[in-house]
Amino acid sequence: MGKSNSWIKAARLRTLPLALSSIIAGTAMACFDGRCYGIIITLAAVTAILLQILSNLANDYGDAVKGTDNEQRSGPSRTVQSGEISTREMKTGITIIAALSIISGLFLVLEGTSGMNRAVPVIFILLGLIAVGAAITYTVGARPYGYYGLGDIMVFLFFGITGVVGTYFLNTQSITVGIFLMGASLGCFSTGVLNLNNMRDQDNDLNSGKVTLAARLGYSRAKKYHGSLILLGIACAVIYVLLNYRSGWQWLFLTSVPLFMLDLIKIYRTHKKEMLDPYLKRLSLTTFLFSILFGAGLFLS
Repeated sequence: MGKSNSWIKAARLRTLPLALSSIIAGTAMACFDGRCYGIIITLAAVTAILLQILSNLANDYGDAVKGTDNEQRSGPSRTVQSGEISTREMKTGITIIAALSIISGLFLVLEGTSGMNRAVPVIFILLGLIAVGAAITYTVGARPYGYYGLGDIMVFLFFGITGVVGTYFLNTQSITVGIFLMGASLGCFSTGVLNLNNMRDQDNDLNSGKVTLAARLGYSRAKKYHGSLILLGIACAVIYVLLNYRSGWQWLFLTSVPLFMLDLIKIYRTHKKEMLDPYLKRLSLTTFLFSILFGAGLFLS
C-alpha cells in the first residue's frame, strides 16, 4: 500500500483536471459545431491524462537526478528525492506510461482521421511522438529545455493549442480560427500553473542551475507575467464568444472569472514564495471549472 501511495503521489493527481480542461473545451466546440464522437472524446481524455502523468513522473525523476529537488525546495517533497521510489523504478514507470500514451494516442489518431488523406494521420502521429518527447525532456536528458526557460512555451503549445485544436479537429476533421483562440485561452491558464510552480521554487532552481522563465524575470515581474497570462486567457475566450455568438448562455464561463481575479489579487499580495503552493491547485481547478462552464454555455446555446 505504501508504494501504491508513492506512485499516486508521483502522478500528482491535482494536475489532472488541468490536463482535461483543453479536452473539454475542444470537445464542447466540436459538439457546438455539430460533430463529436464518444470514442474520440474518451481516447483524447485518456491520452491527455497519460501525458500529464508522464510529464509529472519525468519531472520527479529529472529534478531528483540533477539535484534540483533537495531539502531547500519549497514545494511538496518528490518521490525519487525522498527515496520513496528508486531511480530504476521511476525509469520503468516512465517507460510504461510513455508506451501507454503512444498506444492511446495512436488509436485516437486512427479513429479521428479515418477516411482522410494518409498525410494527416502521419502528421498527427508525429505530433503525438513530439508531445511524448516533450513531456519527458522537460527535466530529463543532457539539455532539458525546462532548465533553459522554455517550459512555458511548450506547456502553452501542448496543453493549450494542441489539446484544444487537436480534440476539435479529430472530432470534426476541420479547423476554424476560433479554435485557436480557445487553445490560447487554455494554454495561458496552463502556463500560469507552471509559472506559479516556478515562482515558488525560484530561489532553489537558480541555486541548482535551473533557469526557468520565472527565474529570469525575477519574483516581481513574474507576478506581472502571471497576471498577463490570466487576463489574456479570459480575453481570448471572450473574443471567441463574440465571433461565434448565438445565445447569452455562452457567457456562462464568466462566472468563474471572480475566482481567477480573487486568487490573482492574493498572489500579488504574497511576498513569501513558499506560500504560493496552494494557488497551483486552485488555478488548476478554476481552469477546470472554466472549461466546464464554457462547455455548458455552448450546450445550452
